[in-house]
Amino acid sequence: MTSKKAQPEVNTSDFQFKCTWEEAFEDQEFIKTFSTEILEDYILKKRWYAGKSSTLKYIEVVDHGKLSSDKHTYYGVLIEINFSEAFFQDYFIPLSFIPEEKEKLETGTVIAPITFQGKDGYLIDALHIEDFRKLVYQKIMDYSTDDPETKVIFHRLETVKPTKYKSSRFMGGEQSNTSIVYNGNYVMKFFRRIYTSKNPDYEINRFLTEKSQFKNVPAYIGSINLALESGDTITLALMQDLLENEGDAWKYMLQELKSVFSNIEKKKINVRRLPDIPLYQRQPINTMPPEIIDFAGLNLFLKVSKLALRTAEMHIALGSDMQDTAFTPQKYNGDYAVWLKNRLIYMFQNRLNTIENNMHKLDGEALELAKEFLDKKKEIREHFLNFDWTRMKSERIRIHGDYHLGQVLVHEDDFYLLDFEGEPESTIQDRKVKQPPLKDVAGMFRSFHYAIYSTIFNNDGSFKTSNDDMFAAGEILYKYMIGVFMETYVDKVQTENLNIGYKQEIEFLLDYCLLEKAVYELGYELNSRPRWTIIPLRGISSILKNKKH
Repeated sequence: MTSKKAQPEVNTSDFQFKCTWEEAFEDQEFIKTFSTEILEDYILKKRWYAGKSSTLKYIEVVDHGKLSSDKHTYYGVLIEINFSEAFFQDYFIPLSFIPEEKEKLETGTVIAPITFQGKDGYLIDALHIEDFRKLVYQKIMDYSTDDPETKVIFHRLETVKPTKYKSSRFMGGEQSNTSIVYNGNYVMKFFRRIYTSKNPDYEINRFLTEKSQFKNVPAYIGSINLALESGDTITLALMQDLLENEGDAWKYMLQELKSVFSNIEKKKINVRRLPDIPLYQRQPINTMPPEIIDFAGLNLFLKVSKLALRTAEMHIALGSDMQDTAFTPQKYNGDYAVWLKNRLIYMFQNRLNTIENNMHKLDGEALELAKEFLDKKKEIREHFLNFDWTRMKSERIRIHGDYHLGQVLVHEDDFYLLDFEGEPESTIQDRKVKQPPLKDVAGMFRSFHYAIYSTIFNNDGSFKTSNDDMFAAGEILYKYMIGVFMETYVDKVQTENLNIGYKQEIEFLLDYCLLEKAVYELGYELNSRPRWTIIPLRGISSILKNKKH
């Protein structure tokens, strides 16, 4: 076999195998060439590949499953990518061999030209073959409780009426997962990066649909899991209802805020006279100061209240099960405190290194705030270490874990919550740890802060107000948005007996989680858009000022 390095132009004759396609994964020569030569080139170009900032050492095929339709044989292949930095990632690729002219295939789907027993063709990602998409859809729809347990487990919710396959299409661009819309009413998310455990998105979505009354999520329809001999389960795909929507809440919030900020000039509002309130102070909409209503209108606050209600209902549902231990509320304990502190100190040290190495990218207020951050590193570290679990009276539950405006869909004046996979930087085990529900609340508050700053930063000339005035108004608006959210959220969870603690504990946890979120954001901003670093830096600065000693 010709080495790829010696002959960079890949043509069919580069990859010739004596086996047939049907025997490919019993053939050691094919497996070796596939993992060492064929796959590397392909995977580095894919959007869902999360290892681009690391050095790939080698790829190994760890498992595979075979699936056949009347027309083709397909393989679901699990690969482990090992990196020089001494860690690995697992991925799932469905494979097909198509003996056709390349012109008939969609671009970007061809993994390599290949020959099996003299038969020329192309190795491609099977999701781009309609026959494969139809096959997995029918396997889910044909699910029966009488099915014998197999390695690949197809499941359909029993209350879902099976329907025949009509059509399938890709949804949006290539993301970290690949989503297929079926029959115009279901969406199947194929997880590309996978974990030796049930995916939290599958686990939480199925739980909320099967065992709770919470309706503001895309309903669980079915799934594909892989049962390993070790007893572990790997989630390969999740099928849900396709929600009609008018876009996500981030886009919606930016539109709202644009009209709010344009009021400053339009209504000649004196920003310096807007009444301020303390952070976290609960604010019923009906007692809102008239100056704030004049500035921001009522609609923004009504929407924030509705979002708070849906967030509270999600948490009530996630902490409601007394049988399923994965969803039973838990008290704080020493193990949790050790886990939390280790995780946060590791993240904090990482962000300190990032900021020290990137100071040259900053100027003006961002540079001043970065210096303040470094000056206060001892105080921030102590804040993270100051988690005294023995004083916590509230409970921990399964949470969304990566909650922000982009994870919420808007439809007919209501909000639907999605994507329960958890924080991208966290391990799969960490994503399943029960945490304070206020961590999600803090994530949403940071998202509000971002939306306000984004509106000011992306001023396309439509605001004549000075940036200083807009920032001053924005900070006050932020506190009222939080106040309205807190009023609705706290009232709802306490009415339903979800224990989030009393005022002092709530404020301690919000401070703690907001600081964690803002420090987490620092790394992303410094690496990808330094101009925005001022957002988490201002957040950190105000949290430290607000902290009650």
